[in-house]
Amino acid sequence: MFFLGSDTAMSPKITGELLRQLRQAMKNCKFFSEPIQAYIIPSGDAHQSEYIALCDCRREFICGFNGSAGTAIVTEQHAAMWTDGRYFLQASQQMDNNWTLMKMGLKETPSQEDWLISILPENSKVGVDPWIIAADQWKNMSRALTSAGHSLVAVQENLIDAVWMDRPERPSTQLRTLGLEYTGISWQDKITALRGKMTKRKVTWFVATALDEIAWLFNLRGADIEYNPVFFAYAIVGMNTIRLFVDLKRLSAAPLREHLQLDSPSKPELSIRTFPYESVYTELQAICAALSPKDKVWICDKASCALTQVIPKGNRSAIPYTPLCLAKAVKNANEIQGMKVAHIKDAVALCELFAWLEKEIPKGAVTEISAADKAEDLRSQQKDFVGLSFPTISSVGPNGAIIHYRPLPETNRTLSVNEVYLIDSGAQYVDGTTDVTRTMHFGTPSAFEKECFTYVLKGHIAVSAAVFPNGTKGHLLDSFARAALWESGLDYLHGTGHGVGCFLNVHEGPCGISYKTFADEPLEAGMIVSDEPGYYEDGCFGIRIENVVLVVPSETKYNYRNRGSLTFEPLTLVPIQVKMMSTELLTQKERDWVNEYNRKCREVIGAEMQRQGRKEALDWLIRETQPIV
Repeated sequence: MFFLGSDTAMSPKITGELLRQLRQAMKNCKFFSEPIQAYIIPSGDAHQSEYIALCDCRREFICGFNGSAGTAIVTEQHAAMWTDGRYFLQASQQMDNNWTLMKMGLKETPSQEDWLISILPENSKVGVDPWIIAADQWKNMSRALTSAGHSLVAVQENLIDAVWMDRPERPSTQLRTLGLEYTGISWQDKITALRGKMTKRKVTWFVATALDEIAWLFNLRGADIEYNPVFFAYAIVGMNTIRLFVDLKRLSAAPLREHLQLDSPSKPELSIRTFPYESVYTELQAICAALSPKDKVWICDKASCALTQVIPKGNRSAIPYTPLCLAKAVKNANEIQGMKVAHIKDAVALCELFAWLEKEIPKGAVTEISAADKAEDLRSQQKDFVGLSFPTISSVGPNGAIIHYRPLPETNRTLSVNEVYLIDSGAQYVDGTTDVTRTMHFGTPSAFEKECFTYVLKGHIAVSAAVFPNGTKGHLLDSFARAALWESGLDYLHGTGHGVGCFLNVHEGPCGISYKTFADEPLEAGMIVSDEPGYYEDGCFGIRIENVVLVVPSETKYNYRNRGSLTFEPLTLVPIQVKMMSTELLTQKERDWVNEYNRKCREVIGAEMQRQGRKEALDWLIRETQPIV
């Protein structure tokens, strides 16, 4: 699943009056000692979340563009917005002519720093909310501006909030506790393990700012952000104290208080002190005021500039991946079992969807939107369903070639027996998170469609069946997925895989399979990633085959330097359509893989369908999993 924008309403937002008010605020001494000449509006929240709550959609509010990535900058005379190639078309349709679209990645497009330097008067001040810019971005921007005689200044009150009259409240949904049967490890043991890592690295304090890390650490889930079962919080862990910053109204329920042992801690060092969400800044300040020169404070280098700069430079140890991020990525036996169960339920729902589509598409009444709604409805019938894990990509024919497509009334096409259908979808269940893509044809695919599908399948199998030494980084496997496409002069312009959370975010670090990053951590047994090569023929069709796979140890003939080997085991068990394959292009090994995979789907998912009495879907499953010869 690639991360995509939210709804793409196609009439531009009228922004003249809002920009006038914002420029007024930029001169208002209520906010700072001297006026600022430019204001930067990044797209994130204070936790650098990939998906954000409505109250944090500030860049969308000021310019109208609502894709997932983009930064707006407003000066006294100009307004510009930078985004990447996924969004050039959408951004140009959603912004009015007060805005200049800056197309990132094109040679002629200036960087934000260069653009500011070229248009600002001498000694200008550029403002930004320090809570929503990451510390590493602040550092780069500040260095570039300072070298040109300007300065980057932290504006404590967000200026967009000052002009956004009907801004939604920050969500504060009910928290859900997860028992040991799901988590495998108590939060107390997670704290103890974290402190063990701190002791080893001579670190006295750890500041947690990523929402999924905090949810994982305390074995809690929320619903503050759509698709992501997280809640707004910060945590600061010392060697004998734990501070949790959260809207205190959420902590009144007895089961929750018991789970966190708020009224009866087992040991003093496992006693959680709770504070209001907003007080993290003053508490961290107080902690830092009492540090000795030798004390070290761990914080992620992607944490907000506001919190990072509270920690004195000499005490600050900024790290790319926190110990929680690394521990969360390696799933334990209970989490793996939960993920397996979630994927079985999910497969039942998807097989039902495909059986239904086969019957309904010829009648000509199924659209991209109604198919996506049907998928959600079928999933919601499964036990412990919580919601979707991202907006469904349901795309037929030319829409399939738009990698980050999401059907809307104005783009909605009817599914037919003449076009390729691609559906990339997933769900959150209490026991796990799913993300699966299948590409199907409900008539007769063309020779070229079949050929491309088969190259993508060969790449998918090459990754899934790969055997590699312990310590291998995911980016090394990226070209395995592309080799068959490359050989025919084809390719795709996205990564091959991302880490997947366990009833958490569908995208998580620190591992992945992508040529775009070499900063990924080595793969190890227990990690869960996606395997999703694709091919997109503009204006015609899109193909992607995605399974979620588990890293498992592999038995090999030899064991060089005692390193040990790893491979993948698919967790997704939805048949891959044989009709779309040019089987003559597959090697014997690849055919065996397909037959074994489809056999496992028939056996495991078939048994669950029987148990649930879903006969029609079972008939479809048996038909779709006949072996190829």
